[in-house]
Amino acid sequence: MPDPALQSFGAHEYRGGRWQTVQVAAPAERALTIYLNATEWAVLLASPHDPLSLALGFLANEGVLTHPDQVALAQVCGGGACVEVWLHGPTPSRGPTVRTTGCTGGVTRTLPAALDLPPITDPVRVAPAVLFGLLRALQDRALLYARAGGLHAAGLGTPTGALRWVAEDVGRHNAVDRVRGLAWRAQASTAGLVLVTTGRISAEMVVKAARMGCPVVVSRTAATAQAVTLARRWGVTLVAYARARRLRVYTHPQRVQE
Repeated sequence: MPDPALQSFGAHEYRGGRWQTVQVAAPAERALTIYLNATEWAVLLASPHDPLSLALGFLANEGVLTHPDQVALAQVCGGGACVEVWLHGPTPSRGPTVRTTGCTGGVTRTLPAALDLPPITDPVRVAPAVLFGLLRALQDRALLYARAGGLHAAGLGTPTGALRWVAEDVGRHNAVDRVRGLAWRAQASTAGLVLVTTGRISAEMVVKAARMGCPVVVSRTAATAQAVTLARRWGVTLVAYARARRLRVYTHPQRVQE
């Protein structure tokens, strides 16, 4: 059965001094419009699979949704091109559209530095071996990336090393929103879990981690200066360059212990 997240193409490949015709898979991307109480709230350029998880996770990570009881109805429409979310209460006020540093040009309604989020005080301890294990598990379960490349993955795992949810998308922000949406639809709390991502940890990624209540966020790649500043302010342990049995802890290092 074809996967909507991938498209197949014929291509000419040069290998070993010879040309050959090959059939290859490439990540698909599509505009997803999110409507909140019949008002257009955001348009995301994202992978086209499971739009409902992406939309709910995005709204939760934007601080619009805080409890499942808020949602009266959430449904996919337009053949997967849009998601309608209806709230029991009025539509929240919306700030200006802010362009994120996402590789697919993501949006947010809040400037990260202007947020006043409560700091995470969770005293959880995570061993370096657990962080490496979560990253390996994330790589093993990134099945779309294994088939086509070009996608980011994000996961939520326990401090003891169990990877509960995994999501993939062409955008790293979208992948984090998707994994939040999976937990949201399972009516499971994300507080106290470790956020694992293949993408760069930017300020917006720290916002998402803080709003999920994740005391630790870890990536194989870099972190930005503002991400470090905000992680320090909001009590998030930020771990970057976790690869080849090495890692770098920028903030709140007491949580990463043997």
